[in-house]
Formats: sequence, C-alpha cells, structure tokens
Amino acid sequence: MNETINLKGEIEILLNDKIVLEKKNVIVQVGKNFLASAIINSSTSPFIAIAIGTNSTPAGVGDTTLGTELIRAAYTTSSVAANIVSLSKTFAAGVGTGTITEAGIFNNATSGGTMLSHVVFSAIGKSANDSLTINWTITVG
Repeated sequence: MNETINLKGEIEILLNDKIVLEKKNVIVQVGKNFLASAIINSSTSPFIAIAIGTNSTPAGVGDTTLGTELIRAAYTTSSVAANIVSLSKTFAAGVGTGTITEAGIFNNATSGGTMLSHVVFSAIGKSANDSLTINWTITVG
C-alpha cells in the first residue's frame, strides 16, 4: 500500500476585522524540500514568520521569495490541531502600509530563510490607519 502526504494551504485576510479575501495558496518546492529534510535533520528552523508584499506576479512552485516584500514579522498566534497548523499575524495601523498583493510564510522573521508557501491575490489597500490580519492554515493530509 502506498501512502501519500499532501500539503494544502489556505489564507484568510481581514482588513479592520472584516474578511476581504479567502484563497488557497502554493506550497513551494523549497518548503517541501525543507519539510522532507526535517525528518532526519534536527537543526532545521521552524517556520516562524508571515511576510506581505506588493508584487502581483502569479505564485509558482519554484518561488523562494516574495516578488516585492514590504514587511515580515513573527506570527502573533499559532496552533496545531490534529493535522492542521494555524498561524495568524496582525499588521497594526501604521505597519505594512501599501497596496498588498502577496503573502508568504518563512522560517526567518527578518529576511532570507526558507519559504514554505506563497499566495498572490487581488490588491488590498492598507492605509496608515488600517489593521490587516492574516489567518493561514496548512493542512497535512
């Protein structure tokens, strides 16, 4: 019997506590490679940050960075229930202001590192007075 493991990601974005987007995302190849390596490599770093950016080039499995990263920060909350990982990050008023069109999960909270997933979406305008929350789920099935 062959076993298969699939990863699925979904993102929900709230602007000022109102849902403005729900979308599936791409689990990128470097993220898959990283997870495979973690099976035998105890020195791998966990995915700890969510980044947002302003590039509208479609996400692809070969991506390693956002097209144009605006800001990256450690997620605010996280949980694991059975085979679902939930991450959340709120970019408060005055933080990450701009026309947001992409987001990604990384294992470094400042720059570089390995990307797990990438999503590109229709423009969301975040003014200096807005808060933007990203709720991300990764399902291992």
